[in-house]
Amino acid sequence: MILFRYRWFKISNITKYRIRSVLFIALLWTLVDWITVLLRNQEIASHVQREHSLWMREILMFILSVIMGYLFVYKFKRMMRHYPLWFNFIAKSIILLASALVISFLIQFVSFTLVSGQTPDFALHNILVYALHKNWLLQKIIYWIVIFFVTQLFLLINERYSPGVFMDIFLGRYTQPKIEKRIIMFMDLKDSTPIAEKLGHQLYFKFIRDFIYQVSAAIIEYEGRIYQYVGDEAVSSWLFDKMNTRKCMDAVILARKNIQKKSEHFRREYGIVPEFRVGIHLGDVTVGEIGVIKKDLAMTGDTMNTTARIRSATNELNHNFIVSKVFMENIDLEEWQTQNLGPVDLKGKGTEVELFSLNI
Repeated sequence: MILFRYRWFKISNITKYRIRSVLFIALLWTLVDWITVLLRNQEIASHVQREHSLWMREILMFILSVIMGYLFVYKFKRMMRHYPLWFNFIAKSIILLASALVISFLIQFVSFTLVSGQTPDFALHNILVYALHKNWLLQKIIYWIVIFFVTQLFLLINERYSPGVFMDIFLGRYTQPKIEKRIIMFMDLKDSTPIAEKLGHQLYFKFIRDFIYQVSAAIIEYEGRIYQYVGDEAVSSWLFDKMNTRKCMDAVILARKNIQKKSEHFRREYGIVPEFRVGIHLGDVTVGEIGVIKKDLAMTGDTMNTTARIRSATNELNHNFIVSKVFMENIDLEEWQTQNLGPVDLKGKGTEVELFSLNI
């Protein structure tokens, strides 16, 4: 019963990430509104009634901001994902501007009726006079357009990077290169060339996009950092510890489950259910910022090269999931879960690397 409850209430990491984005938007908008009100009336804190009004205003503002943040992160993103960026910006801004004016009206109305004790008719009259004769409407339009622009910019930048990468760049954690011990995983589509020939350019691209979505969801679910996409390949990493070796393994298993759950979709749309190959290794990598106008975090070192070679070896050795001995030594697996492939001469490596195949 306890296990059932745990599973029932378990929230995926993607959902947690979206919830954090919604709460960030709501808190940001509420904070900006609170500061704006204080600057407009510096004596508000010294009046009990106005202080009460401010708290009511910000509570209402937070609730309404959560709703609008939900629209930003969930609804509008799905509705407009197939439209160009400029259309997304304009359409979202117009829709949310209308919503923001409604919010402003509700906040003013509640303030006049519940706090000041005015009748609804008198409150509506005051709001109308205030809006038309004090440039309130124009100020609000400019105010909300700026907030929407900053919010959409934040969401776009955040989505451009794997979770956590933007903050690393923003805080300058890797301005100077750092050596970190990381688990590296290269994952790519099996038999990509014949599939591309069968589907053609456009349909193959959609196929890759659906495939990458399913495997990326699994990697993010187990807190992996997606380093880059190269065609049909996803490169990801975890900071090394025993728990993260298990998470890396679980991400591979979940990726297979995700594709199996969507097998009917793949058959219906493409006539093919994708399979993938994986190479996993761990060791020291150098992480640092790279680029001038377009900045990103780069990972370099022998560990990256070796992992890429291990993934390539899946073709030659006819095994889909291959890991290095050093990875095997840091994860607890049963004997039946692995097969020792022995020392293998990897292309570009001076010495042989002992490899294991995962039976999953």
